[in-house]
Amino acid sequence: MTIWLIGGTSDSAMLSQEMIIHSIPTLVTVTTESAKHLYPVSSLLTVKIGKPDPSEITAIVDASHPYASEITKYAIALSHQNHIPYLRYERLNIEAQTAIELDSFETLLESDYLTGQRVLLTVGYKALPLFQPWQNRATLYTRILPVVNSLLVATAAGFSSARIIALRPPISLELEKALWLQWKISLVVTKASGIQGGEDIKRLVAQELNIPLLVIARPKIFYSMQTSSVSEVITFCHQYFKR
Repeated sequence: MTIWLIGGTSDSAMLSQEMIIHSIPTLVTVTTESAKHLYPVSSLLTVKIGKPDPSEITAIVDASHPYASEITKYAIALSHQNHIPYLRYERLNIEAQTAIELDSFETLLESDYLTGQRVLLTVGYKALPLFQPWQNRATLYTRILPVVNSLLVATAAGFSSARIIALRPPISLELEKALWLQWKISLVVTKASGIQGGEDIKRLVAQELNIPLLVIARPKIFYSMQTSSVSEVITFCHQYFKR
């Protein structure tokens, strides 16, 4: 029996290291082969693609991306159906300042925020198809991870190579600012991804350059147990692993 750590983020990589330090056997699940390399090599840690067999796990620590709502919903349902303790670990939200907060992509796309603007999208590749109808109504740029699938999705959504930059975070304040100036960006769209997602840097650059920043809120999900404390995650794991 082991702890199921839902991975794929820098948060989950950090938690996996803490679990090794505290001698907690852990099964990490990710969605891509490349994501496996985020995690340390240890006899206490197993990393696999896909979902685990419920019989293998004694508790769930959900450290998936704040916008990966499908795996979170699955884990919560699994927890209820199989009486498996569940804990959501989520990075803290940054307090709303110098930005326009929107509740969803739908709200953004049904409005006129983007019309005629030079827009930088830092929203992840999965959201890019939503913006395809806007390719003739705004000048859209996107920054995505340097991964083949991300590039394919961006291209299919109408982004030319001249309007795609593939970079792996973290992005420094200096580089963020330079990119916005290079592309003469007039509006930036991002997600409420916290400090780990570079949201703080984008807010600082937006304020310095006086460029509007639109922040898409995290999906609304009810968590029976949630924390942003690493020590609370370790306490939770010890509590249920020792059963």
